[in-house]
Amino acid sequence: MSNEAKKTEKKPGKGPDPQEIVAGFQTLRAEQRSLSAKLTELQLEESEHRVVIETLKNVHEDRKCYRSVGGFLTERKVKDVLPVLIHNSEKLKEIIGKISLQIEKKGKEINEYREQYNIKFRGLDNPKEDAIPTQQVGESSRGNVLVL
Repeated sequence: MSNEAKKTEKKPGKGPDPQEIVAGFQTLRAEQRSLSAKLTELQLEESEHRVVIETLKNVHEDRKCYRSVGGFLTERKVKDVLPVLIHNSEKLKEIIGKISLQIEKKGKEINEYREQYNIKFRGLDNPKEDAIPTQQVGESSRGNVLVL
């Protein structure tokens, strides 16, 4: 058996090693962060659509307006642009809802992963264990020196 085959072969009865567990957990968290970033981006875009829609509702429908399509400005009339903007805004709301559900599912998946592999965060799970013990007044330290 070659060295590579020995490294990839897992011993029966043992789960993944701690490094694989941490890597898997970090991957799940990175996926959740990326979904959150996308959600924020789409929410901003939907908000911009709303502002433009509200502005164009107060304008005469035969008035010229400019729309950015693929990085180019195109001249259109308000009556042509407004329905498209409303449709796009509705689609953005649907996508935002779907991504919110995906984030929620990813959060549940992360919590299940934490429970399965007993992953704990310092300071969050047991704050008393992480606290630095303080010495009582009058208690002497014997040879222990802390230099800052």
